[in-house]
Order: sequence, then structure tokens, then C-alpha cells
Amino acid sequence: MSTLVNRLRNGEDGMTTAEYAVGTVAACGFGGVLYQLLTSDSVQQLLSGLVEKAFGVIGG
Repeated sequence: MSTLVNRLRNGEDGMTTAEYAVGTVAACGFGGVLYQLLTSDSVQQLLSGLVEKAFGVIGG
């Protein structure tokens, strides 16, 4: 039984490294898109207005 498991495992050597690489590239791409979104003028104005309203409610 263990020889069968070893034969099946040999075909997937390096698979985890490839998965980490794809995950890293995807995370970097998502980070870039998120950065572009959060630094856009319209989103900054929206977040600024939200924070001002929150402090207005808290501060009276």
C-alpha cells in the first residue's frame, strides 16, 4: 500500500511551490488594484465624508 502512495505522490513534486507562486502573484495583483481604488479621488472623497459624518455624530 505504501508503494502505491509513494508512486502517486511522485507525480506532484513541486506542486506546492507553484501554488504559492500563483497565490503570491494573485495577492500582488489584488493589492495593486486595491491601492489604485483607494487612492482615486472619488473614493478618497467618499471616505473623507464618511469620517467627517462619523466624527460629527460622535462629537455632537
